[in-house]
Parts: sequence; C-alpha cells; structure tokens
Amino acid sequence: MQPENLLDLVKKQGIKNAEVYQVESYSRPICFSANRLKQIESSQVSGVALRLWRDNKPGLALAYGEFTADDLIAKALAVSDLNDPEEIFLNGTNNLIYSNDDGNSKRFVDQDKKIIKEGGDAIASILDLYPEAIVNLDVEWERETTTLINTQGLYCQQKDISQSASVGLELVREEDFLGIYDGEYSHGHIDLSRIIESVLRRLEWAEKNVAVKTGKFPVLFTPNAVVTLWDTVTEALNGKYILDKSSPWSESLGKVVISPCLTLKQQPDLKPYDCPFDDEGSMTQNLTLIEAGVLKNFYTDKKTASKLGISNTGNGFRTGLGAYPSPDLVNLVISEGNKSFPEIVKNMNHGIIVDQILGGGADISGDFSFNIDLGYLVHNGKIQGRIKDTMLAGNVYQCLQKVSAIASDIVWSGACYTPSIVVDNISVVSDS
Repeated sequence: MQPENLLDLVKKQGIKNAEVYQVESYSRPICFSANRLKQIESSQVSGVALRLWRDNKPGLALAYGEFTADDLIAKALAVSDLNDPEEIFLNGTNNLIYSNDDGNSKRFVDQDKKIIKEGGDAIASILDLYPEAIVNLDVEWERETTTLINTQGLYCQQKDISQSASVGLELVREEDFLGIYDGEYSHGHIDLSRIIESVLRRLEWAEKNVAVKTGKFPVLFTPNAVVTLWDTVTEALNGKYILDKSSPWSESLGKVVISPCLTLKQQPDLKPYDCPFDDEGSMTQNLTLIEAGVLKNFYTDKKTASKLGISNTGNGFRTGLGAYPSPDLVNLVISEGNKSFPEIVKNMNHGIIVDQILGGGADISGDFSFNIDLGYLVHNGKIQGRIKDTMLAGNVYQCLQKVSAIASDIVWSGACYTPSIVVDNISVVSDS
C-alpha cells in the first residue's frame, strides 16, 4: 500500500495528526567465506511505521511486507489509548525529494560475474603473500527508498543507491591470533584494491610481536580507532543529554572544552553519507559544533529544541523503524592537519599506534579502559611491530585536551570523516 493511501484512511477516522514512515530496500550481497565464494542472494524488505495522536495521545504501529491498513490503524489507536497526552511536533508543508540514482543502479545490476572475479582476485592477492590467511569478503549493492508524509502536508522522499564492501582477515600462528578488518561505502563502484592495500600494510606492520612496558606514552589513534573517542563526544553534544544535564558540557556553551587544535562540524551534504532531511522532515544543515576547541552548538530534534528554547538543527532520526525520532548526528567531520601519517610516525620518539579497539567505547562520563585489539609500538620514529595484551586507561575529555598532532590522512570511518590524531601521556598497561 502506498503511504498516501494509508494516510487517507487514517484521516477518514477523524485523526488530525498522523505520519507514515516507509522504507523499501532491495539488496544483493555476494559473500566470500574462508577464501571461497559462499553465497549470492537477494533480499527485498518493505516496512512501514504509522504514528498518530488521538486526543494528543501518541500511538505507533509497524508492519512489514503485505499488511491490512485497518489492522495497522487499530493497533496504533490501541497503543494511543495506553499513553499520556503530549505536545505534538509535526512539520508542515515541506516538499523534499532527493535521489542519487543517476544510473548507478543499472551499473550494479547483472554485475555478479564482475564482482565475483574482483573478489576472487582480491583474496588471491592476499594469499599470494600470506597463504595461511583466512579471508572473508562481502560486497553488496543496495537500493533504498525512504518516504515520510504526514497530515500537515509534509512529503519527503530520498532514493539511495550504494555499494559497500568489507574485508576481514584472520591469521593464526600457533597460539597467536591476528584479525584485521576494513571496509568502504560508496554511491559508485568500489575499488577493492584500496581496501586490500590497507590490510596488507597493517599485516606488514604486525609481522612480529614486540613488548611494550607499562607507562604513559603518546598514542597515535588511526581513523579506525579514534572514532571511539568521537562517539563519546557525539553523546556529549546531544541536545537530549544537554537537557537532562547528563552531559559534562551542559553548561559549557562558548567555553573551551577540548584542544584548540580541534574543530568538529556536521556536514550532511558530504557524499556518500549525504542526508538532506531528518526523520521528522526537517532540513539537515551544516553545523559547527566545536571550533578551535570552543563549544559552539548542540544538535537537536524538534522536541528537544523546543524544551531547550533554541532553533531545531534538523537532527531527529530513528534508530529503527519502530523507534521515535531522537537527536543523532549526520556526517561528523574533524578538521585535518597538515602532516602525513608517515611524518607523524617519524616524529614520535617512543609511543604506540592504536588501530583497532576491542569491545565498546566509553560512556558519556568519558572514563575508559580499552583493550587494544590491533596496535603497534613506535620507537625512534619507526614502527617496531605489533603489541599484544595491552590496554589504555583514561578519560576521553581529558585526552582530547592533550592532542599534540593531527594528521592529513582524513578518511571515512563509518559516517565519521576523521584523520588520525596523537594524544600525549595516556596510561598504557601491558601484561608483556
């Protein structure tokens, strides 16, 4: 059923405030497991979320695939009867239609043979150098359409065509296990050679194991690892946590909160993670969050902005089809430095590189104790080898006040566009 038809049926029942959120996707993953082609499959999913208010009481109901509209409406009304009244935040007559389908979908269709050959060649290039390696490789293209409409005249739709690839390599030598992971997301065709080159470079750095002593050293976080720090910062900038005073930066607007060498922005128009509107139908916007260490802005959805008495930033997103919109960030961008990664390493006298962190990150308090999944020792400006049984301890906010260098190697790590950074004097604990 089309969203418009469902909304018309809701209106006929006398409901004045309602919205329909629909996501339709078609994906085709090609999976290699343990160095061999495992499967090729197609997946098609359609889901709809109906949210309505009767007597200002909210009700939310979901359906996947084929569904009966009357049943879905009845479920939403039944949920509404159980809830307390609330203030309603619905956008008006925005008409926002976007698509990046410039023929990319045609390029991906019937590309199985090409992708299988490229995947096989990529795995072979690793096995030529490391025949004992176990390589898993997934390549997937996806077409997704998101539609949001409501009773106030809002109509938003985005069509997105993308391809993603991920590589996981495992190497077992006696009792020594090494795992290296990398991936990429794009609106166009992905060149696997960049990913393979990155994996092989890190394999070379990890050729031998070396010991590191417990102490305080400078730590170079690669883009893979530094995202863990930015995740905590993102929470601290969330208007919801500013509102309930759980963010340590609730009273810090206009104050220096991290190193003056750091500037953080939201840039929702950057590809491939471009996002023109949020899940409430508000336009997303470029937003300077922290400039030269000074806190400039928080990000909000409509409800949070209203309670804070500030303008909505257009950051109301759903964590899933059945979730209500809440503040979330789009395309966090950290300004890059002017030194290359090799130059940064060369300038390190004694320290470590952290490339993969095991487990979750710090909570909003910022306190952390990270096990290093993949890291390297640097001595006299050279990478000596891989470190094992080592962890970092400290506080994210304090660490970000001690940033001494920022590299120019800015890349996407998920939806975060970040360079490597060096943090001085982090506690390193080793069992070596």
